[in-house]
Amino acid sequence: MILVDVNILIYASLPGFQQHQAARVWLDHQLSTTTPVGLPWVTVLAYLRLVTNPRIFAPPVAMAVAWQRVSAGLLVQPGVHGDLVPDAHLAALAIEHGLTLCSTDGDFARFPGLRWLNPLAK
Repeated sequence: MILVDVNILIYASLPGFQQHQAARVWLDHQLSTTTPVGLPWVTVLAYLRLVTNPRIFAPPVAMAVAWQRVSAGLLVQPGVHGDLVPDAHLAALAIEHGLTLCSTDGDFARFPGLRWLNPLAK
């Protein structure tokens, strides 16, 4: 099983990125094979957080509504901050379950014991 990080989803779903075609082809291939693909909550929530942020992207209405529901919950609690918190959580999930984490984010290299793969690296 592999876990997919948010940057792969963003690149695969938004054509404006240079990595779009490579990410789309890679993700489509992964989803059409027998290897299970994990989309943990941390990845899905990060995707929603980014694509519904009007300072970053013009959000589709349905995603904006979903993000408002999520942001009214646990994500607004004190202490839930820091860029590496979601990365550490995702890395811990992958390590705990013996999974390979797929991401273009080099920050994952800092987590010992993590099997990490950048599927877009040449």
